[in-house]
Amino acid sequence: MKTKLILLAVASVAASQLCMAQTNQPMMKDFKPSSLNQPGQQYPQVNSQRYARFHIVAPQAQSVRVSLGLGGRGGTALTKAEDGSWTGTTEGPMDEGFHYYHLSVDGGTFNDPGTLNFYGSTRWESGIEIPAHDQDFYALKDVPHGQVQMVLFPSKFTNTIPVRTAFVYTPPDYDKDPAKRYPVLYLQHGWGENEYAWWNQGHANLIMDNLIAENKARPFIIVMTYGMTNEGMRPGGRRPGGLGGAATTNAVAANAASNAPARGSGGFPNFNVAGFETVLVDELIPYIDANFRTLADQPHRGMAGLSMGGMETHSITLKHLDTFSHIGLLSGGVISPADVTNTPSFKEKVKVVFCSCGSRENPGNINANHEALDQIGIKNTAYVSPDTAHEFQTWRRSLHEMAPLLFQD
Repeated sequence: MKTKLILLAVASVAASQLCMAQTNQPMMKDFKPSSLNQPGQQYPQVNSQRYARFHIVAPQAQSVRVSLGLGGRGGTALTKAEDGSWTGTTEGPMDEGFHYYHLSVDGGTFNDPGTLNFYGSTRWESGIEIPAHDQDFYALKDVPHGQVQMVLFPSKFTNTIPVRTAFVYTPPDYDKDPAKRYPVLYLQHGWGENEYAWWNQGHANLIMDNLIAENKARPFIIVMTYGMTNEGMRPGGRRPGGLGGAATTNAVAANAASNAPARGSGGFPNFNVAGFETVLVDELIPYIDANFRTLADQPHRGMAGLSMGGMETHSITLKHLDTFSHIGLLSGGVISPADVTNTPSFKEKVKVVFCSCGSRENPGNINANHEALDQIGIKNTAYVSPDTAHEFQTWRRSLHEMAPLLFQD
């Protein structure tokens, strides 16, 4: 029965993520280049109704298709013109926000030369940005800005890769007062992505800069690292393999699958978080506490993640409540009443529980679980992003809603 529920949830997410709403209104001709285009490139383009138009020059090709979304499971067929170029427009408006895509040319997979590339689906994918009505909260503004820096930390656990990478966001006032210390949020990416995702695709740094400038969130450090220990999944790795590893618990897999699609060979039920758990808890956290001015205690440390990163957060935080007090699952399942019952001292140690998803994912599960936690006295927040699916606009909005709740002593 659990397997059936997982498959239904996955099918629901797959269908909703790439579903573009139909409209009977005439298509507007006000197409403009996407903000993620390479310098000087006119395509892809987006109009005011959120239609996307693609244009590729491939004179010898017999078929060209744009494959949209994580895994490229849907998209738009392009039509060839006499000059050898191919052009096509989506059948309907796309969801607001960022989307991965790639080209399928005569059966081969290629990136669009007109746009920038972003790591997703275990490869560098093309990216397109559909302007959102609420994009102001992650806009680049004339406000004080924090820094995002890359750090290299040692890892004895992954001895074949002795030094691992993390990106660290420090808030705008970090360098002004050498005596001030900050809480830390460990923020994880989704399946097939890497440590670039949250600040590059997600604009986590700009979201925080704007919230801090508006005095809506306490300044805190954000640490973003690669959430796996099978290095073949990384950019330039040896193989774009499955999740691998021994099976994690069915309860955690089912929990995450309620809001996240299965990936890799076997999907989430075969994912093993133990390796990353060791890297995070035993190696990265001590490194961050030793090299940044952190409030190095449980009340000032949290973990959150999107999709697979939410599943990792669920598993790791419940095992390490002496380390983490703030928990955020973004399209990554829920903290259930059973989790509370089965985790000693949960009520005393956990300060924030935040669960979210897109309105086209599984909002019923999020909302029902929110009410169930309320009934047993667990203060928690449920957020549903309007008119989005399993995509970055859901997670940008989720971070924007979650951040003001964190570390409010």
